[in-house]
Amino acid sequence: MAKTKRILTILLRLLAFGATLSATVVMVTSHDSAEVLNLKFTADYNNSPSFKYYVIAEAIASVYGLVTLFLSSKSLVDRLIVILDVVIAMLLTSSISAALAVAEIGKRGNSHAGWLPICDQVPKFCDHVTGALIAGFAAAILYLVLNLYSLHVILAPLCPAKP
Repeated sequence: MAKTKRILTILLRLLAFGATLSATVVMVTSHDSAEVLNLKFTADYNNSPSFKYYVIAEAIASVYGLVTLFLSSKSLVDRLIVILDVVIAMLLTSSISAALAVAEIGKRGNSHAGWLPICDQVPKFCDHVTGALIAGFAAAILYLVLNLYSLHVILAPLCPAKP
């Protein structure tokens, strides 16, 4: 039973690592340029602090995910990992929220502020951002599942089943 729990945890961590790594790579490689009214402008993730925060948060989660794959399963370390998993899940959630807000303005604009949508001019950039956000959202969901499973594994011995 303990081996099954460990395998499931490793599988969830591998999936979360893959999702955060791909979100980071896709967002970093998102760039496009367009010419509007004889003015050339470039869309890049570096142009938005929210996208920079997203890349940094996803990269931190990637490194953390890789490190936790190689840690031993001692009870004290496991409890620290559970706490750090919650922190990483919150970090991912906040970065996705920030990046999604900027992406929404890029896609639809804001008529009240006079901001025009840019996705018609730089579709490659918007497609990359969308892909990165989907991968990041998958990573956040995987960390949520990992948190729930880890809590179940840690709390199960404290609440023995009734005979």
